[in-house]
Amino acid sequence: MNTPTPNSMPPWTPPHCPNPNCLFHNPLAQGWRFRRCGSHERRNPPFTVPRFQCLHCRRSFSSQTFSTSYWLKRPELLRPVFLATCNGMANRQIARTFGCAPSTVTHQISRLGRHCLLFHRHFTRTASPPVDISLDGFVSYETSQFYPFEHLVAVDNDTSFLLHFADVPLRRSGTMTAKQRSQREKLEARHGRPAPRATQRAAVEVLRESLPESGPAVLRSDEHKAYERALRQMGRQVEHRQTSSRDYRGRHNALFEINALDAFLRHSSANHRRETLSPSKRRQGSTERLAVFAVWRNFVKRRWENGAAQTPAMLRGIVDRILTVQEVLDRRLFVTHEVLSEWWRDYYWRRMETVVLPVNRRHTLRYAF
Repeated sequence: MNTPTPNSMPPWTPPHCPNPNCLFHNPLAQGWRFRRCGSHERRNPPFTVPRFQCLHCRRSFSSQTFSTSYWLKRPELLRPVFLATCNGMANRQIARTFGCAPSTVTHQISRLGRHCLLFHRHFTRTASPPVDISLDGFVSYETSQFYPFEHLVAVDNDTSFLLHFADVPLRRSGTMTAKQRSQREKLEARHGRPAPRATQRAAVEVLRESLPESGPAVLRSDEHKAYERALRQMGRQVEHRQTSSRDYRGRHNALFEINALDAFLRHSSANHRRETLSPSKRRQGSTERLAVFAVWRNFVKRRWENGAAQTPAMLRGIVDRILTVQEVLDRRLFVTHEVLSEWWRDYYWRRMETVVLPVNRRHTLRYAF
């Protein structure tokens, strides 16, 4: 078999117009016409980038417009930052390791988080919903322990597939000194208290995206009352099996899958470790890291290290092989092509605000996705 040389390989063809206002932005649209309009050189591979123009809307673009490294000054960092994020490194550690500014790492993780939200939705939108899931809340904090929040996560018990997640701010609870209680009152007077029953609203979001719309299903959870209220609000009849959170969390615990996921998330994320020196500065940043972790856990990492070479996505029949990080980042996904839930749209556009910080920048989609 002859290996094709660069000169004999077919030229790259754009799949659709990247302009969301163009009729041919839809990849399924027929009759799209474009023309080649030169190329430009750059310092990083690919060194020669072909340029094109849509003959319908007259928008010009290049092959890099369809790349996940579009408009990045350090595109070579995207893959190693992806892996470092899932292997317990904090942002400043990543920056020291790869010789860049911490703000560069923050921006790259933000882009990776948005890409992984779209990637997860792209591959799960046609998958059959699981019928046996576990739901639990993963508590962490942003900025300081006076601002806790909870990631509500659902997992498929048969495949360990992380299905969906949402987050809510919480009021600090637990044992506190008189000084800490006084400080909490001052901060709540300044920034307000978290909305009541926020966990219930997050549970409705996660259950709607995780459970089948009809038919029999099993929900496993602890004895948190918000989950029962969420099921009543949805009007969904499922078999709800509750297990005390005080039970031994071993292999035979009914909530083993979600407990193992929580433990693995703390192990793999520097911002969630106990007594960590690198907590999340923003809840938005924690959510973006969780999106990267979800794609890595579902598509890249094997379900069991010493078991069969299968990922949770393979066990659910979504893909037929273990994906590499390079395959995950192979091409850019457009938010206009995916149907995100209301909460995930807020995550994508960076609408989750940290009340204690004066500046919360949104994603404007000017040059980068």
